[in-house]
Amino acid sequence: MDIEARLQRLEEDRNIRDLKMRYLRASDAKDPESMRDCFIPSAKIMFDGFPPFDSRDPFIEIYQQMGCGAHIFDIHQGGTGIVEFENEIKATGWWPLFFHNINLEQRTLTQMGVEYQDIYVKQDGRWWIAETRSSRKSCLIHSVDEAGQSSVQVMGKPPENFG
Repeated sequence: MDIEARLQRLEEDRNIRDLKMRYLRASDAKDPESMRDCFIPSAKIMFDGFPPFDSRDPFIEIYQQMGCGAHIFDIHQGGTGIVEFENEIKATGWWPLFFHNINLEQRTLTQMGVEYQDIYVKQDGRWWIAETRSSRKSCLIHSVDEAGQSSVQVMGKPPENFG
């Protein structure tokens, strides 16, 4: 690979990393339109604890219902990912994630270790998420009583469903 091709690959890698961070930031900002703009319309979305989605719009609808309420406070802290290119228009990515959720309505504090596996495609001059899977690796859920005292409800293996 010559120097121009190597430089182009570095730029493409950076564009994919920025795409993933835009998705995570949109999640925390309760910004469904910015989130929608990260996915191709026919994106496959398979997250532990949720039904699979064959397109982005039903996923965005569930996100709006579960993640955009005034009682929800989320942080999606993505780690340094690994991006591998299959060719100039297709790549894969692996990302570790620390998820922190405060739900004032349910009076819970949830922390999870998650792994993402993504497929990216380049269309119309930019990168998109074409497929994403998340696997929950660990979970800690506290319930908080009216006096502000917390007690552990789940520690270790995540429950089958979240939310």
